[in-house]
Amino acid sequence: MSDRFADLLLAWYDDHGRKALPWHENRTPYRVWVSEIMLQQTQVTTVIPYYQAFMARFPDVQSLAEAPVDDVLRHWSGLGYYARARNLQKAAQAVVRDHDGEFPQEQEQLEALPGIGRSTAAAILAQAHGIRAAILDGNVKRVLARYHAVRGWPGQTAVLRELWTHAERHTPHERVRDYTQGIMDLGALLCTRRRPDCGACPVSSDCDALAEGLTDALPESKPKKAKPEKEAWLLMIEDDAGNLLMERRPPSGIWGGLWSLPELDTAITLDELPEVAERELGVRCGDAEPLEGFRHTFSHYHLHIHPVRLRHLGETTVQDGDSFAWQRREEAPTLGIPSPIRKLLTRPEQPQLI
Repeated sequence: MSDRFADLLLAWYDDHGRKALPWHENRTPYRVWVSEIMLQQTQVTTVIPYYQAFMARFPDVQSLAEAPVDDVLRHWSGLGYYARARNLQKAAQAVVRDHDGEFPQEQEQLEALPGIGRSTAAAILAQAHGIRAAILDGNVKRVLARYHAVRGWPGQTAVLRELWTHAERHTPHERVRDYTQGIMDLGALLCTRRRPDCGACPVSSDCDALAEGLTDALPESKPKKAKPEKEAWLLMIEDDAGNLLMERRPPSGIWGGLWSLPELDTAITLDELPEVAERELGVRCGDAEPLEGFRHTFSHYHLHIHPVRLRHLGETTVQDGDSFAWQRREEAPTLGIPSPIRKLLTRPEQPQLI
């Protein structure tokens, strides 16, 4: 049975949709999957150079599965939400180990892989194989919430269930690859979060939100809570040879698995930092010299970072290993490190505050 929404969308896609994105070339399940993970909460223009570099380094699932995790994280550095990169490699390893290097073509088997949810699994099936499967990423949620005037925050179970019902109903049995790309394009190009271009929208004549004057109100936002403010010392411990002490962060949590600078709680005073660094890190340092700080915002809180420079005095029990590494300062930004730390290490001046 023909669906008016899908018919109008496909006609618009034929004339205006994006058909030459890098992941449209040689549309294998692996290439589609990597693009879908990168595109989660990240815009296409930001993703493209990362995707191209990632594909050049990891052209297939086998190369990704076998790569050192530091190399994977280094190629992800700057995209944020680093659990995506860790799950990406875990999923690649599972595909190689459990599926002979071939992505399964069953939705449930895809969803069983780390980091792949219902919508991502459907996108792989639709984009790579042309199998009818409904997607519901952020752009699609916005389009359908407006088209059907669905009230409520899409993160709520009942609202999400209703949106999935609409997604399933509109997904056509033919041209599903074009449809899934088209509805994502509609959300990204016209039905945008702010100032949607309803005049150019192919389905605006049937849009309930437009008819009811609700385009700016839908989809409803998550109820806001004030983000807590946190603080931390960031230790730039440098020896006479220009080596910095780098510490790998725990595998879970903020910047999980990335290399960063050692961090201490600001309950420790500036004068106490050298003593605590020797006791907790095993390095003897001179006085701490405060540098210009900055604030970084995560999804759940704001972190005020206070960098300090400490001169390593040559006595240490710290050796290169999985948790710590002495790294040439000019080479440290090439590691898999968080974007704010890279900016800190590469800024031209490190002004002291006192």
